[in-house]
Amino acid sequence: MDFLQLKDKTILIVGVANRKSVAFHVGRVLSEAGASVIYSVRSEERRQQVAKLLPSSSIYVCDVERQEEIDRLCDAVAAEHGTLHGLVHSIAFADYSAGWLPFHETPRAAFLRAIDISCYSFMALSNAFRDVLDREQGSVVTISISTTRMAAENYGYMAPIKAALDSAVCFLAKSFSQFSQVRFNAVCPGLLKSSASAGIPGYVESYLYAEQATLRKRAVQTEEVANAVAFLLSPRSSGINAQGLVIDAGMAINYFDQGLIQREPPAR
Repeated sequence: MDFLQLKDKTILIVGVANRKSVAFHVGRVLSEAGASVIYSVRSEERRQQVAKLLPSSSIYVCDVERQEEIDRLCDAVAAEHGTLHGLVHSIAFADYSAGWLPFHETPRAAFLRAIDISCYSFMALSNAFRDVLDREQGSVVTISISTTRMAAENYGYMAPIKAALDSAVCFLAKSFSQFSQVRFNAVCPGLLKSSASAGIPGYVESYLYAEQATLRKRAVQTEEVANAVAFLLSPRSSGINAQGLVIDAGMAINYFDQGLIQREPPAR
């Protein structure tokens, strides 16, 4: 039974890096649902790496920092696949090479590049594909985070950037509604074991704490995020637009869990 009604629908996923990527898991779920999945990666080197994981898939190269490459990607997808039924934006970038810095010391160049790649690319891709997306049932989904209000020092300036991404979801939904019924939503997971998280300073400690803060005492799985993305891409979610779907296993309501409160307090 084709419950998600995604069979033979063409969906572009931007941002796959390796087997741990949210994008990779999304692609697998969509393929299992019968969708025709195509991919875009940042460089030719990455394309060769991903081709080993997805040998039978169409994989394009597009550096989203370059508008001409976004336009070229759109032209190629339109020429080879026609109408696009879904677009998945799974891109995030932050330069933590200088190590942890207090938020007020965030380098201007690092912030501006991160917002260009992590947020503006969502807008630029959506705009480029506006005439290629199915105007009646098209769906665009980006990957955000469960909350941008939790001031985790090690995540730093990426939280405000994800907040901008969340706002962009709403504004794109409104803007596209003037000429189409294309929907825009975000899936907002709690902490994951992914390739993107590996470069965040002190991430393992944060991940383990977040796992204990969930109601089930088990961290969110990337596959669970992928399932939510597939649902939002499908006609089954037709009434959902301009939303952020939080996937955090109940963590947001459980910060005062007795198991966390009664832990040995840190030495002062």
